[in-house]
Amino acid sequence: METESNNTATQKLPLQGAGGARALLANVKGDRWIWLIVIMLSVISTLAVYSSIGTLAYTKGVGVESILAKHVFMIVLGIGLMYVSHRLDYRYYAGISKLLMIITIPLLAYTLFFGSNINHASRWIPIPGTGLGFQTSDLAKLALITYLARILSRKQENIKDVKESFIPIMGSVCLVFALIGPANLSTGLMLFGVSILLLIMGRISVKQISVVCLIGAVLLAGMLFLGSRRATHISRVKAFFHPELADQDKLFQGNHAKIAIATGGFFGKGPGRSTERNYLPEAFSDEIFAIIVEEYGLFGGIVVISIYLFLLYRCIKIVTKAPKAFGALLAAGLSFSLTIQAFANMAVAVGLGPVTGVPLPLISMGGTSILFTSIAFGIILSVSRDIDEPKKVMVGEIREA
Repeated sequence: METESNNTATQKLPLQGAGGARALLANVKGDRWIWLIVIMLSVISTLAVYSSIGTLAYTKGVGVESILAKHVFMIVLGIGLMYVSHRLDYRYYAGISKLLMIITIPLLAYTLFFGSNINHASRWIPIPGTGLGFQTSDLAKLALITYLARILSRKQENIKDVKESFIPIMGSVCLVFALIGPANLSTGLMLFGVSILLLIMGRISVKQISVVCLIGAVLLAGMLFLGSRRATHISRVKAFFHPELADQDKLFQGNHAKIAIATGGFFGKGPGRSTERNYLPEAFSDEIFAIIVEEYGLFGGIVVISIYLFLLYRCIKIVTKAPKAFGALLAAGLSFSLTIQAFANMAVAVGLGPVTGVPLPLISMGGTSILFTSIAFGIILSVSRDIDEPKKVMVGEIREA
């Protein structure tokens, strides 16, 4: 009798575990295709980072496995944050956006003047006791997009009022750009471009948008000709347009990225067989797309491009079906930010743009970049929940009737 009861208890344990897994999956809401995209990008990231961190591990004097373990931990933590953020009703992010902006502006100012200076750029704030750095521009992207979505959705009745609507919008966009641009011009320009797209969607007049663009152009000119990194910015632009006149050191990264892509062929050299990873200084981050193409060929590159295009397609569907203006603007801004960043990174890798420090979302190795990208995905999923759940309620009401 005791043996039978023990067997019964043993049989119940797997069932209880399966029930817990089913309960967890039942709480996963939103667009299932976006969840699948996140999983696919995470798998690609793990493979590509593992293949490209050999030189980094040697330089730091640690094993490749320890760096990979930290990267996988950040991916898992990011998926956890995405799960939490997608469970929160997206309407709460309207209130959170004000708090984020209040925190972000002082942090950006502190980073610009007192942040860690790496590669002649002050972009990070060290986190005491962790050995990690916090890149404040990642928080700024999330804060500004949610804040603009909030203002544009709430000020539609007097959207053309200069004092009530235009000045707060123009001030927030230009201030964030002015604080990010001097140290991270590429990120600042992309965020400024996404902001302009949101202003167009939010029915801001052409005249007012032109004023914002004019002020942005003045700020850009100041950063290019008066900023502390003006020499770096100008040399990169000159190297892109006139490579024959540029110093070969300035072309080193771009040339080896092109070699990696050119030698990849259609199906690539195979996983872990990259040779250019030993030469590219940021093979695991800025130039990771070149490593993917080298190892998986043109086919692998097309797969990655298709995933980001499909992400944009799913997000556009969410934007068009969102019942509230805030949700539509929020999903649009975040999706534009992710996809523009992705294609900017890939364009640099194939030589279609000057060298920048923009990572490939959810694929490049990183800390705060992965975490805030995951939160952005979670917010988009939260907006998509608002589309799916009303349908389920309506179906339930019909059945009850």
